[in-house]
Amino acid sequence: MDTSSIFLQRKIFKKKRRPVVTIGICVRNAEATIKEAINSVLIQDFPHEFMEVIFVDDGSEDKTLSIINSYVANMDMNLKVFSYEWKGLGSARNVVVDNAEGEYIIWVDGDMILPKDHVRKQVRFMEENGAVGIAKARYEDHAGENLVEMLENAAFLAMDYIHGGKATSRPLGTGGSVYRVEAIRKVGGFDDNIRGVGEDMDAEYKVRNAGWLTYMGAPARFYERRRKTWKALWNEGFWHGYGGHFIFASARARKDNNTIAFYKLTPPAVFLAGVWYSTAAYKVMHKKMVFFLPLQYAFKRLAWLFGFIKGQIDERKQDS
Repeated sequence: MDTSSIFLQRKIFKKKRRPVVTIGICVRNAEATIKEAINSVLIQDFPHEFMEVIFVDDGSEDKTLSIINSYVANMDMNLKVFSYEWKGLGSARNVVVDNAEGEYIIWVDGDMILPKDHVRKQVRFMEENGAVGIAKARYEDHAGENLVEMLENAAFLAMDYIHGGKATSRPLGTGGSVYRVEAIRKVGGFDDNIRGVGEDMDAEYKVRNAGWLTYMGAPARFYERRRKTWKALWNEGFWHGYGGHFIFASARARKDNNTIAFYKLTPPAVFLAGVWYSTAAYKVMHKKMVFFLPLQYAFKRLAWLFGFIKGQIDERKQDS
């Protein structure tokens, strides 16, 4: 650990606030990956006495909750475990926001893996950048087992390469992000009505609108498991599009027309974006297979569009 990090930790600990950082783990049916996620939290080189972990099991139908409980007795951090029938991500994240004792919340998804210095670097970044309300860490290159997984990983690495290292209004996502608790509480937390995905985009908008910066490409890094089949990738894109419907409805209610840029879903825009991302991915990975990214990107956008349309149809059925 370098001298500046030691000095920063002493500065933080002088506040005598325990804990300094809350790890928020909101999961559902994550039995295949949750052990890796928890183990990566346990190895963090940030002092464990200044960390707490809040688990929220959002109605898992597999062994996720029992796996979490098997770790409880052996974790040397403050722990809180919540479990209930499925309510959606917005509600699950609010459980963390409402119960967090730290000054920061680091969100860890059930399919993520943290390098041992992740928490320390995220806390340090937020301490040194007081105007930032939300900061996204960088994606680490995670070798894929097949073309689908490799392309998905390449897309996120390209996004970091192009947009990372600065304040941005681009969507960040909660996984791998650190939230300043003061910022998210001042805007009323997450929207409980967003039961699919999209609660993060809505929260980011509210945080920026309250005067905080949102930052992409903070120094910390993390790994994330990717979808391995085209079917799984389609289902994920469809689910994100369905969540996008809630974002659109929320934006419409506040008369904001800039939340979802539909022109980016047109075939020319999708193709050009795919080419742009594949060029950036090649600079990072030096693999020719990344030039299949325009195909992958178009596939994901189409799935998103179908999910969004399904959300619109469901809304009209409820209103009729």
